[in-house]
Amino acid sequence: MPSTPITPSDVLYTAVATAENGRDGRVATDDGRLDLVVGPPKEMGGSGTGTNPEQLFAAGYSACFQGALAVVARQEGADVSGSTVTAKVGIGRNDDGFGLLVEISAHLPALDGATARDLLEKAHQVCPYSKATRGDITVTLA
Repeated sequence: MPSTPITPSDVLYTAVATAENGRDGRVATDDGRLDLVVGPPKEMGGSGTGTNPEQLFAAGYSACFQGALAVVARQEGADVSGSTVTAKVGIGRNDDGFGLLVEISAHLPALDGATARDLLEKAHQVCPYSKATRGDITVTLA
């Protein structure tokens, strides 16, 4: 069953970022904490010198998923200390332009494989990034 969308009164925090010149320019947050030169990777015809949107998405998704994993682990009484989550974000052509593909992998040194897999599946159900992309982006868990 799909989640109920949040309403403006449900919002706890809002991030604001502004881009100049799209994929080949600059992006900055309104609070000044993030101010980056962005540029397409060499594989997409760029110089590869700037941060690209896929890297930013991967950074946000991995951090959010790690947080969801910690929440699920607390609920299950599982130890995820020393864990890491990596998000690999690919971009490629699809039937209407471009699309994304994501692979989430986690290193959970204190857990056996079956327990780790169960926690990843549960975290994928509660992670806001996973919810937002469900049905539009192929996401695999490793």
